[in-house]
Amino acid sequence: MSETPTLPVTFRPGHTRVILLTAGVAIFLVISGVAMLLDLGPGERVSFFVTGALIFWALAQLARVKVVADESGVTVVNIASKRRLAWAEILQVNLRPGDPWVFLNLSDGTSLPALGIQPGLAKQRAIADARALRALAEARSAAPAGEDQE
Repeated sequence: MSETPTLPVTFRPGHTRVILLTAGVAIFLVISGVAMLLDLGPGERVSFFVTGALIFWALAQLARVKVVADESGVTVVNIASKRRLAWAEILQVNLRPGDPWVFLNLSDGTSLPALGIQPGLAKQRAIADARALRALAEARSAAPAGEDQE
């Protein structure tokens, strides 16, 4: 069993985040630079800047994914959603070979993708993070509020 990390802890795909934000800034600067170099009217230039800003915003949304664990539960921030879970709601933390990210099996019978832990560019780190979150979930659901059950 994995050693549980000290809470609070945030899991996020660091390499992917850096790449997405760097690409967003670079794309915005290139599009803005092209707008300045071309002989365009003010409205056309603004449309170039807005397009660059929208591309940066979309990449920033992809880069915001994370899983935050604290004493009372877990917050999963995905691309377009954010969900707060109590420890007791998490039955299982899964990262199977070939999975694009961790899946949380929940007490209501559903499964929630947790994009903050993904093996894309840092497979070993994602495996370690998934094990740490699993250990936290098992420890917290077995003894809510610091008390032993049964």
